[in-house]
Parts: sequence; C-alpha cells; structure tokens
Amino acid sequence: MERSEKLRRYWDKSASSYDGVMARFDRYLAGDSRQWVCTRATGEVLEVAVGTGLNLPLYPEGTHLSAVEWSPGMLALAQRRRAELGIEADLREADARELPFADGTFDTVVCTFSLCAIPDHERAIAEMHRVLRPGGLLLLADHVVSTAWPVRLLQRVAELVTVPMGGEHFRRRPSRHLAGAGFEVIESERFRLGLVERLAARKRS
Repeated sequence: MERSEKLRRYWDKSASSYDGVMARFDRYLAGDSRQWVCTRATGEVLEVAVGTGLNLPLYPEGTHLSAVEWSPGMLALAQRRRAELGIEADLREADARELPFADGTFDTVVCTFSLCAIPDHERAIAEMHRVLRPGGLLLLADHVVSTAWPVRLLQRVAELVTVPMGGEHFRRRPSRHLAGAGFEVIESERFRLGLVERLAARKRS
C-alpha cells in the first residue's frame, strides 16, 4: 500500500505537465493511436486510467462513457476537460486493479498508454475482462518492449530510473497476457521499432 501511495503522489505531481509530455509522445511515436482506439469503441464504454482526459473528445456519438483514474490530480483535470467539452461521462477515482463495477457491465473497455505504469498490469487486465460482457471488446494502446536490441538496452537502462520513481515500465507487452486472461486478439498493429502496439481483442464467450 505504501508503494501505491508513493506512485499516486508521483502522478498527482505530474498531472500539470502530463498533457505537454503526451503531446510530444503522440506526435513523434504514437501517431493516431488514440483515434485508432477510441473510434472503435461502442455501446457502454469504460476507459481505465483516463488520466487528464485526452481521449474524451475522441469517442463516437452514441457511446455511454464511464472512466476511472487513481490519481486525484489527474482526475481533477479530466473532470475540468469534460466540463469544457460539455461531454456526459461518469468519471470517478478508482484503482484499475479493483474496478468498482459489476461483472459484465461494459461492451467496450479502453486503456491507452497506462498499463505501462499500473503496478500489477496483469491484475488490471483480469479486471478489464471481468467487467466486459461476453464478446465485449478490449482496446489497448501502449509503449512496449522494442523489437530492436539497442533500443531494448536503452529501455532497460531507463527503467532503472522510471520504475522506482513513477512505476513506469518500458519493457512490458500487455498483449502477451491476453490469451491467458480470456481474450482473443482480432486486430493489432506495432510500429516505431516495435515501441508502440495497439490492438483490439474480444472477450471469449
């Protein structure tokens, strides 16, 4: 619990600079991954780790959005963005490892560039599976371990700082855990030396 609170405080302090950091990341690495993910969402949608709400304007009309974020500082900015955009969405503080929703609540679960920093990302994936309806869609985008060994070496070195400081991992690859969690990947793309991966997966009935 002490470790989780330390990480929460780190992301609270990072909230004010988060949008600028992610704008550069999206421009040079992630490309249109947020749009790729959000435009595929349908029905009752849950976004896990909504951050400052960068994805809020990207969802199609007709979706009913709920979202969780464990950093109060990040959540406050997301709530402000929701108000400015005039979007109806249920935003609440919650932990991705213990989602406050009943089994089979959602048609779609979205998580972008956050599983890299959730302390137990496999548990978070299991929770996403639990709250999805049978046949529901999981949409992910994240930075992952590179396909190029020199970059993997740099990622390993970077983690010596980023993991203790903010819990951010560069060598995770969430797609490796999906089959075991009860998902079938139906669409995926990987680019920028394998640094970014985005995918759609179905919850097996």
